[in-house]
Amino acid sequence: MKRDDALWKGILEDLFDDFLRFFFENANEIFDMNRPFEFLDKELEQLFPTNEEEFYPRYVDKLVKVFTKEGNEQWILVHVEVQGAKDRLFAQRMYTYHYRIWDKYQKPITAFAILTDTNRNFHPTFFEQALLGTKIRYDFNTYKVLLQDEVSLEQKNNPFAMVILTVLTALKKGKVSNEELFDLKISLAKRLLSRQIDKDKIRGLMNFLKLYIRFGNDDFITKFDEQINIITNQSTKNMGIEEFVLDRAKRVGLKQGMEKGIKKGMEKGIEKGIEISNTTKNKLFVESLLEKTDFNDDKIADIVGVSVAFVGSIREQFKK
Repeated sequence: MKRDDALWKGILEDLFDDFLRFFFENANEIFDMNRPFEFLDKELEQLFPTNEEEFYPRYVDKLVKVFTKEGNEQWILVHVEVQGAKDRLFAQRMYTYHYRIWDKYQKPITAFAILTDTNRNFHPTFFEQALLGTKIRYDFNTYKVLLQDEVSLEQKNNPFAMVILTVLTALKKGKVSNEELFDLKISLAKRLLSRQIDKDKIRGLMNFLKLYIRFGNDDFITKFDEQINIITNQSTKNMGIEEFVLDRAKRVGLKQGMEKGIKKGMEKGIEKGIEISNTTKNKLFVESLLEKTDFNDDKIADIVGVSVAFVGSIREQFKK
C-alpha cells in the first residue's frame, strides 16, 4: 500500500490548532488561538537546505511560530518532524535541529517526532552524548502511530485524530485489495463526516484521506470520488493538499523538461537559458498530473491550459 507522507506538510497547516489540542489537553489555556500561526518553512530550509530534486522526502519537518497567553509578544517555536522510516541518526538530527533553531531565534522550542514507520522497535525519544565529565541530553516528544489504539482514536472529536486514524489504517492493513481499501476509506469518510467539524477542515481531511492511501486501479479512484460526492452532496473542490500535489507535479514536470532539453544537446541554452517549448512543458505537466493525481481530463486541461483532446491523447499513450 503506497503512502505519501509529504502530504503531512499540507494537513499540518490545515489543522495546526487541532494538532496542539490533540497533544495538549489545556492547549486553549496555553496558546493564543486567536493569533495566527506563522509557518517558518523558508526559514527552516535556510537552516537545513533540502535537495530540490527530492519531491518525495523521507521525512517532513515544520517550524511554527505560536503565541502564548503569557503576554502580548510571548511566542514559542513548535518543531514537528514526521519520520516514515527507521533512521539510526534520527535523534541526532532532532538535536541538530534544536540547536540551530535556538541559535537563530533564541526562543523556547518544543519538538514533536511523529513516527509513521512500520518498525515497532524504532522509537527514539532522546539524544545523548557524554565525554569525560561533559554530558548533553536532549529529550523530545515522540508519537508512534503504529502503537496507537484505533478505538480510542475513533472516540476523539479532535479532527487531528482522523489524520492519525487514516495513517494507522494504512500501517495496520498492509497489503490489501482495492475492494478492501475502498471499504476502509469510505468507512473513514463516513466517520469524518459524522463529526461536527468546520467544513474547510472537512475538505482538507477528505483530501488527505483520498491522496494519502492510493488505489492501484483507476476504476476505484473514480468510484471513490463518485461515492464521496454522493455522501457529501457536493462536487469535489481543490483544497490545500491538492494544491500541494499540483505544485509538486508541476516542479517534477518542469525538471523532467529541463533534463530532456539538456540531453538533446542544447549547449547554447547554458548561456542564454535553456528554452523548452510550451508544448513540451504542457505535455510533461499533463503526464505528471496523470501519474500523481486522480484528476479527470477536464480538470487537468483547465489546470494546464490546454484542450481536453490534448489531455486525452496523452492519457491514451499512458495506457499503452
